[in-house]
Amino acid sequence: MARPLLWLALLCASLAFATCAGIRLELTHVDAKENCTVGERMRRAAERTHRRLTSMGGVTAPVRWGGASQYIAAYLIGDPPQRAEAIIDTGSNLVWTQCSLCRPAGCFRQNLPYYNPARSRTDRAVACGDAACAMGFETRCARDGRTCAVDTGYGGGDIAGVLGTEAFTFQSETVSLAFGCITESRLVPGFLNGASGIIGLGRGALSLVSQLGDTRFSYCLTPYLRDTISPSHLFVGAPVSLDTSGGAPPVTSVPFAENPREAPFNTFYYLPLVGMSVGDARLAVPASAFALRQVARGVWAGGALIDSGAPFTLLVDAAYRAVRAELARQLGGSVVPPRTEGWDLCVARGDTGRLVPPLVLHFGGGGGDLVVPPGNYWGPADDATDCMVLLNSEALNATLPLMKETTIIGNYMQQDMHVLYDLDKGVLSFQTADCSTV
Repeated sequence: MARPLLWLALLCASLAFATCAGIRLELTHVDAKENCTVGERMRRAAERTHRRLTSMGGVTAPVRWGGASQYIAAYLIGDPPQRAEAIIDTGSNLVWTQCSLCRPAGCFRQNLPYYNPARSRTDRAVACGDAACAMGFETRCARDGRTCAVDTGYGGGDIAGVLGTEAFTFQSETVSLAFGCITESRLVPGFLNGASGIIGLGRGALSLVSQLGDTRFSYCLTPYLRDTISPSHLFVGAPVSLDTSGGAPPVTSVPFAENPREAPFNTFYYLPLVGMSVGDARLAVPASAFALRQVARGVWAGGALIDSGAPFTLLVDAAYRAVRAELARQLGGSVVPPRTEGWDLCVARGDTGRLVPPLVLHFGGGGGDLVVPPGNYWGPADDATDCMVLLNSEALNATLPLMKETTIIGNYMQQDMHVLYDLDKGVLSFQTADCSTV
């Protein structure tokens, strides 16, 4: 979406501290500081995947995803700086944090003190008539006709407040961003795992990527079902690139599918998934099972999304059943009964790498095939079994008919892959990497 030139000038030129040279953020997985077993992390990841979708109540579009509580970035806000933490989310746009102006009992508990705009020399309110107030569906003119209000929702509830601009410092880079100063949060307990707010990376004009005027960002997520969880990283802007040196792993590039124009569907990153294989066996799942289609004016269903907030990958029913059946056929007598509720296809602990074939995602539009290693769609369920961690979107969304048709590529499947979003070229690229060293 094009942004007013005046607004870009405000972000990148008019303030002395502003820079658009690119930023690097260290991401911490929410379980990294928890003293829990690998099996407990697997269970918690499954619960977060359920919350990501099933907490949507009665809505019929993937605008109010819940449980986006996976990767947390620390940053500083204001001058003098105040500490804050945010969940990184490709499924939403708004950058926001809870503020000290919260109404009594109106905000959730967080790990750090609330941001206090009165303590900052760089806090500015966005007026109703400012260009920034008309840049997204998350904002509107307040009833007083002067201030710009923020009012948007997630699977875990709603938030409300006012739009402002402020200095954000990400490691050594300081930028000026429009953000939501949230004064009322109606979110379910634990929705953000103690973080102060969210940094949206969606396609909308108020996302971090759009506000910085960048067209490229990437992340590399370290595995989180290991005894030690290393930090992951997010890159936005100039430093973003994949390894093209001799001997580097191959790069798989996929064109983004054409997005709907209507909000909130224009926020998401749709991919032209057309089929799947288990090892060398192509599954008899039609491309139409993954197609995005319009079901009413301004309402879309189906499609395949890539998401940084959903832990495990969700497949539409036809694809899930086909994958499970083919895996059961190939594994034969190696399949063992699950010992933990919620999993339905397992092998003995430690046998995944030896027995389980890779999963291949086939993309249209001239895109390549993404080969998913066994360890990115199977995991340790307990001390005796490894289980498939693909989930059936129909089983999770019995009360949400349109969401039954949606396939979501979760972050577990993206572990130890450097994932590059090139919005200018309209291409998503994957490269196998040791993300602890990127």
